[in-house]
Amino acid sequence: MINSTVRLDDADDADVAIAAARAGAEAVRARYGQRLTRMDKGAGDFATDADVAAEEAILGVIRAARPEDAVFGEEGGQQGAADAVRQWLVDPLCGTLNYAVGNMLVAVNVALRNGPAAVADPFSGEVFFTDGDAAWARRDEGDTQLAPTAATRLVDVNLDPPFPSAPGFRAVDLLAHPGFVERFRPRVVSTTLALAWVAAGKRAAYVTDGGDLAGSVHFAAGIALCQAAGCVVTGVDGAPVGQAGRGLVAAADAETHGLLMSMIHGRG
Repeated sequence: MINSTVRLDDADDADVAIAAARAGAEAVRARYGQRLTRMDKGAGDFATDADVAAEEAILGVIRAARPEDAVFGEEGGQQGAADAVRQWLVDPLCGTLNYAVGNMLVAVNVALRNGPAAVADPFSGEVFFTDGDAAWARRDEGDTQLAPTAATRLVDVNLDPPFPSAPGFRAVDLLAHPGFVERFRPRVVSTTLALAWVAAGKRAAYVTDGGDLAGSVHFAAGIALCQAAGCVVTGVDGAPVGQAGRGLVAAADAETHGLLMSMIHGRG
């Protein structure tokens, strides 16, 4: 378990991830409800000054603790060598549209590639984190090891474009599948906070399409959490997440994963 009182100059990588995610979450929380400046990214996507401020806060922590490491941030792009052995992946505000319209369902994601990671919920105060071996939730009362379970029967499905697997796989079709309706209840929070919820037992599974999500600033921290917590994590094609896999199915257990894969591929 991570020491919550450790000094940053003595910190290990998990402590750095936690501190960075908390710094980003504080910046997000401080700007909530204020008038935001929007920066258009094209194709309907945008960032706000809250995204930028949160990324700057995160980078400040990482630079102080790990000045030699490379960082790839959603807003600032690549800083340091792209092929660096140690690279941090930073998504300072996952759920920008939610946030911009006053919805508190957002996440701050910080991950060392192939290493520790943290996902902060700016409004609940929870930080979900992994040292690479196990996963915990940090709250005011202390740390609790994450225990995935499918008991809620809630499955979060990402319906945001693009849809690279269509027409073979479309998430919206999964929601109408008779087997899905019988066994699960859909949710759409439109943020990768849902991945942390799978690891924590608040969701039975999470499904999204896409390419190499293991190397994505949006998904790296959530995937690391789910894997460390013992979830079953693959692409929608059943391949391991990463360059070989496509999209993501993260499930609390093998039974839930198997049911969803059968539905996705028309076998159930």
